[in-house]
Amino acid sequence: MALDEEQSSAGQEMHRAIDCLRDCADLAHVDAATLDALAAGAVHFSLPAGSSLFESGSAPDGVYLVASGRLGVKTQGMARLTAEIERSELVGEAGWLLKEERSATVFALRDSEMLLIPNAVLDAVAAQSTHFALAVAQLCARRLRRSNRQEASHKRARIFAVVPNSIEIDIATLATRLVAEFARAGRTELVWDARASAHTAGWFNAIEERNDCVVYVADPSSSGWTRQCCRQADVILLAAPAAAAAKPWPNGVAEAVARGARVELALLHDGAVEPGAAARWLQTSPVALHHHLVEAADLSRLARLLTQRGVGLVLSGGGARGFAHLGVIRALREARVPIDFVGGSSIGSIIAAGVAMGWSDEEMRLRYRRSFVDTNPVNDYTFPFVALTRGRKVSRLLQREYGEVSIEDLRQPFFCVSANLSTGRVLKHREGRVADALRASVAIPGVMPPVYRGEDVLVDGAAINNLPVDIMRAHAPGLVIGSDVGADRFALGGGKRRINIFQILMHAGMVNNASSAEAQRQLADVLLKPPLANVDLLNWRAFDRAIQAGYDYAQRAIEALPALPRLLVATERPARSSLVAEMERRLAAST
Repeated sequence: MALDEEQSSAGQEMHRAIDCLRDCADLAHVDAATLDALAAGAVHFSLPAGSSLFESGSAPDGVYLVASGRLGVKTQGMARLTAEIERSELVGEAGWLLKEERSATVFALRDSEMLLIPNAVLDAVAAQSTHFALAVAQLCARRLRRSNRQEASHKRARIFAVVPNSIEIDIATLATRLVAEFARAGRTELVWDARASAHTAGWFNAIEERNDCVVYVADPSSSGWTRQCCRQADVILLAAPAAAAAKPWPNGVAEAVARGARVELALLHDGAVEPGAAARWLQTSPVALHHHLVEAADLSRLARLLTQRGVGLVLSGGGARGFAHLGVIRALREARVPIDFVGGSSIGSIIAAGVAMGWSDEEMRLRYRRSFVDTNPVNDYTFPFVALTRGRKVSRLLQREYGEVSIEDLRQPFFCVSANLSTGRVLKHREGRVADALRASVAIPGVMPPVYRGEDVLVDGAAINNLPVDIMRAHAPGLVIGSDVGADRFALGGGKRRINIFQILMHAGMVNNASSAEAQRQLADVLLKPPLANVDLLNWRAFDRAIQAGYDYAQRAIEALPALPRLLVATERPARSSLVAEMERRLAAST
C-alpha cells in the first residue's frame, strides 16, 4: 500500500511538472515529448521569501522554472533589482548554455515553488531536441537585448499587506474600504488569517492568479501570519494612528524591507492632520511614500497611488508665466481629473505647494495675487555682491503664506527641486519646512541670493531641471501630466524692445537646460503647454491674463483627451459585511 501511495505521489509530481512546463511561454514551440522528458528529470522544491536561489559567481547546476511565486534578480554593484522573474518563467539559462559561473544573484521575493531541471537532463534533452536548444538561446538573446536597451520591466504592484501598528486602528473597516477602492479597477480579494491558515504556497498563488489585486490583513504583532503576509506582498502598507506615540513594527516588516519590498505608511488622523506626526512615524521604518488619511477622498487617493492608477501633476518654472498653472489646475479640477501627487520647479513649486496644502482655486488666486501682484517680490534691491536683491522679501512672503507647515504634513504627496551648485545636481525636497524648500527652488541665480544648507549651495531648480517629470515618474503614481510654461526662446511680451538685467538673468537660468527640458517633456504622458508668448517672465501684472490663458488652453486639451482618468461621483460607503464582523471578532479575541 505504501508503494502504491509513493507511486501515486510521484505521478502527481510528474503531472504538475508537465503542467508548469506547458505554461511556460518561452517553451511554447517545444514538442510535448521533449517537455515530458524535462518533467521526468525535474526536481520540485519550495523557496521561502528572502531565500537565495543562487549567488553571483556560483557554478550553474541547471535551469529553474518558477511554478508559483516571484523571484528578484540583482547584478553585482546594482542597488536595485535588475529584473523580476514571474510564475512560468525560466531563470539560470545563460549559465547552463555558456557553462559559465552565474552572473547575478537570484532570490525569492515571496514564497515560491520551483522546478530545477539539472544540467544532465538539459544536456540530454538538448542533444535530442533542436527546438528546445533554440528556445533557450532565443530567451537568452531577448534578455540580453532588454539589458542592452536598459529596459526595466516595471511590474504593477498587485499584492498588498496591510500591517496595523496598534489595536486602536479599525483595521477591518480600513481593509474592506481599501478593497472596495481597488475593486473599482479590477477583481480584488481580501485574505485574513482565518481563511489562510494551514494552506500552502500553491493556495496563495491560486488566489493571486484569479484576482487583479489581493489584500492580506496582518496582525499588529510579530505573529507567523504577519510574517506570511509580508512575504507575500509586493507592497506593505503600514497603518498607524497619527496621534499615538511611534513604536516599532512587527518583525516581518523589517524582513520585507531587507529583501527590497516597497513599504508605504498610512497615518490615520481624527478630523485634521496632526502637525509633526509624519516626522515622528517616519523614523520607525524606511518608507517609499507616506499618506495622510483624514476623509474618504484621502483613501481613494491612497488606493490609486498604491495600484499606480494615480495622476501626478508636474509644474514648470517660468516666472510670471507660472500663473497659467492656476488656470490649468482649475480646468483639471472642473473636469474631475484627480491630482494625486504634485511637484514642481521654481514658480511651479510654489503653485504645486498650494495644491498640496489643499487650497481651493479661489484661495490660491487670492494668496498669489497679494504676494506677486499687490507687491513686487523681487524689488528689495541691494548692492550685487551675490545677487541683485536681498531675497528677504520673498522669504517673508513665503513665510506668510505657508507658515511653519512641513512637507511631511501636507495632505497630498509633494516635492519640489532646487539646483545644488556644490554637486551640480538636482536636489529633491521631500522633507522640512515648505517655505524653506520653496525659497531654495525660486532662488534665481544673480537675482536672489542662494540658500545655504550645510556645505550645499542651492539655487532655482529651473537652472538644471525646469520640468522634473523624471522625479515624478520615480514615484510611479501612474499617469503623469506636465504643465510647461517655460520660455523656449528669448522673447519679450507686450511689444517691449528694451531689456533689463532681471530678464537676462532669468532667461539665462533656463538656457542651459533646454535639451533637458525637451527630454522631460517626452517623459510626460500628457504635456500641457499654454500659449504664453505675450507674457514676460517678470510681468507680474499679467496675473489674470496668464490664468485665463492656462484655463482656456487646458479646457480644450482636456476635451480632446477623453481617456484621462476621472473621479467618480461619491457613493455610499460599503456595507459592513460578515467578513468585517469575523475580523473584528478575531481581533478582539487576540487582545
